Amino acid sequence: MSGEYERAFHEAVSNPEKFWGAAATKVRWYRHYDQVLTSDNPPFYRWFEGGMVNSCYNALDYHVEQGLKDRIALIYDSPVTKTVKKFTYGELRDLVARCAGGLQALGVLKGDRVVIYMPMIPEAVIAMLACARIGAIHSVVFGGFASRELATRIEDAKPSLIVSASCGIEVNRIIPYKPLLDAALAQCSHKPSKCIVVQRKEAPVDLVEGRDLSWETLLEAEPVPCVPVNSTDPLYLLYTSGTTGKPKGVLRDNGGHLVALTWSMENIYGVRPGEVFWAASDIGWVVGHSYIVYGPLFYGCTTILYEGKSVGTPDPGAFWRVIAEHGVSVLFCAPTAFRAIRKEDPHGDYIKKYDLSGIRLLFLAGERCDPDTLLWARAQLGVPVIDHWWQTETGWAIGANCAGLEMLPVKPGSCTKPVPGYDISVLDAAGRDAPAGETGNVVVKMPLPPGCFTTLWNNDTDFVKTYFSAYPGYYLTSDAGFIDTDGYLWIMGRTDDIINVAGHRLSTGAMEEVLASHPDVAECAVSGVHDPVKGEVPLGFVVLKAGVITQQDQIESELIAMIRQKIGPIASFKAAAVVKRLPKTRSGKILRGTIKKIADGVPYSVPATIDDPVILDEITGILREMGYPKR
Repeated sequence: MSGEYERAFHEAVSNPEKFWGAAATKVRWYRHYDQVLTSDNPPFYRWFEGGMVNSCYNALDYHVEQGLKDRIALIYDSPVTKTVKKFTYGELRDLVARCAGGLQALGVLKGDRVVIYMPMIPEAVIAMLACARIGAIHSVVFGGFASRELATRIEDAKPSLIVSASCGIEVNRIIPYKPLLDAALAQCSHKPSKCIVVQRKEAPVDLVEGRDLSWETLLEAEPVPCVPVNSTDPLYLLYTSGTTGKPKGVLRDNGGHLVALTWSMENIYGVRPGEVFWAASDIGWVVGHSYIVYGPLFYGCTTILYEGKSVGTPDPGAFWRVIAEHGVSVLFCAPTAFRAIRKEDPHGDYIKKYDLSGIRLLFLAGERCDPDTLLWARAQLGVPVIDHWWQTETGWAIGANCAGLEMLPVKPGSCTKPVPGYDISVLDAAGRDAPAGETGNVVVKMPLPPGCFTTLWNNDTDFVKTYFSAYPGYYLTSDAGFIDTDGYLWIMGRTDDIINVAGHRLSTGAMEEVLASHPDVAECAVSGVHDPVKGEVPLGFVVLKAGVITQQDQIESELIAMIRQKIGPIASFKAAAVVKRLPKTRSGKILRGTIKKIADGVPYSVPATIDDPVILDEITGILREMGYPKR
């Protein structure tokens, strides 16, 4: 296999039509496409135009038709409810077909949106696949989001109906979903025709007469077949945080997504049909879409849906129990998971209790991976540990060590090789190629490979402006990094105000909007600072209005509560300091990056344009009192 990576990479760049045309033979088409790549309207490239396909058919029906109806498709593992349930491909296909029939009976048509606001339960996966079955566009909203965040997504997507649940469960805590949904709908001018509710025994709820239906009622429908859709038709809509706090609706097509994810399962993850693949993520994020639901099922694998905290308290051995019990071959999770495990079990005592001989590969993604975490995981598991890098917008890896093609030497840290299909450059502010080893803006030459987003929902203008205007001909990743002399790509961090909290991309701008709404706050700033477990956490600074007298503890607790209510617990916002003023440039720009460097203990130079340099000394003193830096 030596040289297989280089061969694939160069062919995908020099002749993408040939490369992806060959990959497309691995999926099932109702109608063959007219051409592999349509490039007449950049950056709105189209893959496999003219083809007709169905993602649900490729995920379920095809495998059943091939005699694999008794192969396990989905394992639901829920330590919070002490439940393990397995679904064969045949069983899952039948449930999805009935759910799809129920959606159709309620008037859901091809192209309609369905918002799914659910915990990690099988009904969520069934609902996603049912939408794909009838050509509806699902929009999954992470269950940890508060009502306001949910409301903004409902208002933008304008769904025909919503599928939700009475509650979620986190360790020993019940998260009430139905009240959050009701509160979100109260804020929306758009009203869906129906809300489907999965009643959970841990927190049953009353249904709104005329609007709400039970999940059981939905599944009383007759099963329906798959509806062929155009390759370029949308499969799903997934919102990601924007730099202004307004969510951006990433739109993914059917054909390109199907081809790319099928290719990635074999060539990046090195998994084989029938093996158990576990992406320890949430279906509310892009990883859950790509590698809990679609990728493994396209490829005929068994996938795991895990409900509960998979690391840390109360059981540092939870990961190892799942791997051993279900025979996981390939694991995909965020580095924060292994930082938490290492904190609770530094010597790997829990690992020794389980038979982990079946695991072959560990992939890390979602945030920057520090070398110590990668090396610790490799030493404990005795298998290759591969960091890889991608984004909600791309839907699959931009950079990776493609284990299925050829295992290349691993360099510990956030270091990868460009995946075939992604022609990556690092440019300086003037758009010139940065020298090897010099940090700059990471960009991808157009066209992006199949599987990447095709536009933003109802917002072609921002699609072009945000991603393709800074460097014409290139996709701007908004990540900073460099390429070393061996051709490895190193990702150093975001270039905007999106921070990465335990693998969750969150907008500091949205948090500042919440803090600024406090009646006593005059102005504020939020910076992402280093955290040894979560990677980054938000840290707030507020300037109070003149004449306001309040205790630090009181205002801090109020601000924390506001963020928890309006953004959600996933923000991990736990510290806010009152300051007399914020460090700013003379033009009024807050020096958030400088605050971050002080908090992280990173050397910095005093900006020449700062209005009052003394404030940096005051900020430094406050951060020291708060225990920063924490490295």
